[in-house]
Amino acid sequence: MRPRDLAELVRLPAALTAPGDSLAGAAAAGWPHGHRTWTLPVSSTLLYWAGMALNDYADRDLDKHERPERPIPSGRVTPGEALALAAGLTGAGLCVAAAGGGRRALRVAVPLAATVWTYDLLAKQTAAGPACMAAARGLDVLLGAGGQLRAAAVPSLAVTVHTAAVTSLSRGEVHGSSENAGRIALAGTAAAAATAAVPHRPAGRVSALAGAALAAGYAAVVGRSQLEASRSPDAGTVRRATGTGVRGVILLQSALAARSGALGVAAGLLSAGPIARMASKVVSPT
Repeated sequence: MRPRDLAELVRLPAALTAPGDSLAGAAAAGWPHGHRTWTLPVSSTLLYWAGMALNDYADRDLDKHERPERPIPSGRVTPGEALALAAGLTGAGLCVAAAGGGRRALRVAVPLAATVWTYDLLAKQTAAGPACMAAARGLDVLLGAGGQLRAAAVPSLAVTVHTAAVTSLSRGEVHGSSENAGRIALAGTAAAAATAAVPHRPAGRVSALAGAALAAGYAAVVGRSQLEASRSPDAGTVRRATGTGVRGVILLQSALAARSGALGVAAGLLSAGPIARMASKVVSPT
């Protein structure tokens, strides 16, 4: 498997959207894992890559007709290679979670991995698909919380709502969607932004203002593309809105980190946005 084929299979640029989940959860919970917190974004990224490889394995027959340029239908990667890679990345993600957070992290990482596999192999083409994907990203936020699930409930909810909105709209990437689907996605983005703007009292006024400002920026960037999709729900517009939504979670994660007082983390996450946008011009994130 060539490096370029591997990058396409795992949607390499989109992986930049994964680390901020567990960091937002850890910030809200007061950094319960201490200096080992850095391992959890690595675990998140490995599990994200696993899900992308498994996605293409599960969709290999459908992609022959709808996306023949993808690595498996184009013959550059075999189904067996994609499945083996997904299994290996899943195992690696669980091992890293255990190394960094011990049993507390594994209590979330194992259900997270199970949800990823359930989505790709069973739920994706059903009505439960968006909810299943949203649950996976919500659990990813809780991965950083060290068992303090109530403390990380707000960031988990915000990311869950965002993911449900983007996933629902993404179903129209190939054949187009409907105006109503775009409006529903837009409503989800507004709800996620409002949730992220809720002040985290221990963090202070500056953090609250920064979080609210970043939440507003997230709503503007992602909401604008979804508004366009609601007005012109053709496949191209929906695909662009989906790509913006996938990358836009970085802005949401930054807002969530800022509201918890982690302004440095918020700034660091923001720097990933332009990188993801540029990389998406080379390798598609969807």
